[in-house]
Amino acid sequence: MAYIRRNDKPFGIKQTPKETLEKWYYLMALGRTLDERAPNYLKQAIGWSYHAPYAGHDGIQLAIGQVFEKNVDHLFPYYRDMLTAISAGMTGEEIILNGISKATDPSSGGRHMSNHFAKPEWNVHNVSSCTGNHTQQASGVGRAFKRYNHKGVVISSQGESSVSEGYVYEAINGASNEELPVIFVFQDNGYGISVPKKDQTANRKAANNFLGFKNLQVFHCNGKDVFDSMNTMSEAKKWVIENQKPAIVHASCVRIHSHSNSDRHELYRDKGELEYVQAADPLAKYRRMLVNYGRFTEDELNAIDEKVKQEVKAAHKAALAAPDPDPKSIYDFLFPDAYAAGKFGNGVHTETGTPVKLIEALNTTLKEEFRSNPDTFIWGQDMANKDKGGIFNVSKGLQQEFGPERVFNGPIAEDYILGTANGMSRYSDKLRLVVEGAEFADYFWPAMEQFVDSAHDYWRSNGKFSPNITIRLASGGYIGGGLYHSQNIESALASIPGVRIVYPSFADDAAGLLRTSIRSKGITVFMEPKALYNSPKAATVVPDGFEVPFGKARIRRQGTDLSIITYGNTTHMSIDAAERLEKEFGYKVEVVDIRSLVPLDKETIIASVKKTSKALIVHEDKVFAGFGGELAAIVAEEAFTYLDGPVMRVGATNTPVGFNRILEAAILPNEQKIFDAALSLIKY
Repeated sequence: MAYIRRNDKPFGIKQTPKETLEKWYYLMALGRTLDERAPNYLKQAIGWSYHAPYAGHDGIQLAIGQVFEKNVDHLFPYYRDMLTAISAGMTGEEIILNGISKATDPSSGGRHMSNHFAKPEWNVHNVSSCTGNHTQQASGVGRAFKRYNHKGVVISSQGESSVSEGYVYEAINGASNEELPVIFVFQDNGYGISVPKKDQTANRKAANNFLGFKNLQVFHCNGKDVFDSMNTMSEAKKWVIENQKPAIVHASCVRIHSHSNSDRHELYRDKGELEYVQAADPLAKYRRMLVNYGRFTEDELNAIDEKVKQEVKAAHKAALAAPDPDPKSIYDFLFPDAYAAGKFGNGVHTETGTPVKLIEALNTTLKEEFRSNPDTFIWGQDMANKDKGGIFNVSKGLQQEFGPERVFNGPIAEDYILGTANGMSRYSDKLRLVVEGAEFADYFWPAMEQFVDSAHDYWRSNGKFSPNITIRLASGGYIGGGLYHSQNIESALASIPGVRIVYPSFADDAAGLLRTSIRSKGITVFMEPKALYNSPKAATVVPDGFEVPFGKARIRRQGTDLSIITYGNTTHMSIDAAERLEKEFGYKVEVVDIRSLVPLDKETIIASVKKTSKALIVHEDKVFAGFGGELAAIVAEEAFTYLDGPVMRVGATNTPVGFNRILEAAILPNEQKIFDAALSLIKY
């Protein structure tokens, strides 16, 4: 149910100190001047090609910024939150630098869309253009607050139409269930671009859709009114801190102008409505109140207006003189620093002893890393029961040793699992987060929205924020799993820049790559060939503290007649096929296990092809649009003059992987298919 505010309202036209009223008027005047000036930059071809005017949201945006305490609270503004950013402390010059995409823009250095204001060093976060998705990240920060007993609040701001997104419901449901100190602010101006809110939700106020959520309090306010907005935001923050539970603040606003500078609102709003929103201007109302109640004279307010005018003029001049981004910088901040795995050179060892299975290597490594770093956490679906370690038992025993605060279940909401990892990592760079992105890799698709956003974060923030996350995914077939249990998705993931992808096929590599992934900054997708979890073929000796660096392939078998380039389940099939070719025909086939898809060890691949003059690419995924196409292109481009035959590929058919074992065998590659292709290519 909605929380009814107490009668004590500290902010009003009479009781608020004059210096506070003056500061508010200055901030509102500064914001409005920039808001109205922004379109002129586009008209003059200077920049600000995207601008979403905030006029009509003045009260709630002023209030959000005023209750925000930098370096204590965390703030996730959305693209219309110009006054929010100014009220939180950003200067007019910083706003213009963002608008015209200069290299010194504190939000992103010109890398992100204009009107996306941020200052990560203050915990004013750089959010994506995927409207409302930062609600999940806000919940993740809230989880970190709870784990570390941090006494602040997380404020997530958005328009009412973005609440229609399913991931917003996931975020608020999760915050409610976990009892997280997050304030979700809905700035309701009645439109999602041109779509009226009646086409978004049956409730007139979107916040009322959440009235049945336990542990959640809903506040309503007039977002056009400075005092009601200040009182409501102050009360909401106080309530959240005292109760350590989430709240929604629903602010009724108006949108005075078009949605953005590419929109024409006169095409869908009638004359009467346009006249009404102009008359409801919050800044004009606030100014009238200041004069009518005798708190300020017209001359005093005019003096503030003149101060703002001169300040904006100076900010404009300074921003125009600021440097543009350097084209050579496009590769900067694509990947943060990886852990310098060097103890075992290139991730190869010669130790002997008792082999352990791949699943045991993963489980042992997880436990070792959790013991090494107390700021390591893991969560996912169905993986934290005290007597069960997930559907495959990879995490078995972790919760018993490290407790439910560090090892816990996530809801069946893949986007929330990853989105809260992104958010939680914003709390501190020391955190290392491991998530089971989905029980099976095929179920990861709902998380792609957060995956794409997270992949951009380090680059988009100009190196100011890196999500330090290892995403574990049980991948591949050969288990009779069928649809959603046997597909491969690495080629799709590899098309997204900014994420490392590794795919071990032996126990020692699984341990070494997992250790490097967890210790590194940035996002690593750790693909686990689940058919090999308990396979004797994948079992190896795993040295204590074994490390495997990213981007280093491993020669599994030396040869001179053909190079097989492979990874994952097909590594073992390729080795078996190579051994048959030597035994039956005397051909020596080299098998290159790339282990790391991104970054890729091109040098080892090319060196092998130069030696053998023939290349066969083998992977479990579909041949059509599979990762092997990229490998084949690299070989063709960089080793063409050394080739004595075409670059060939073996993989799955361009169909889903069927459930019946007969169908699965017909679809997926196997030793015989690899053997036949290799023999044909050798004889070419």
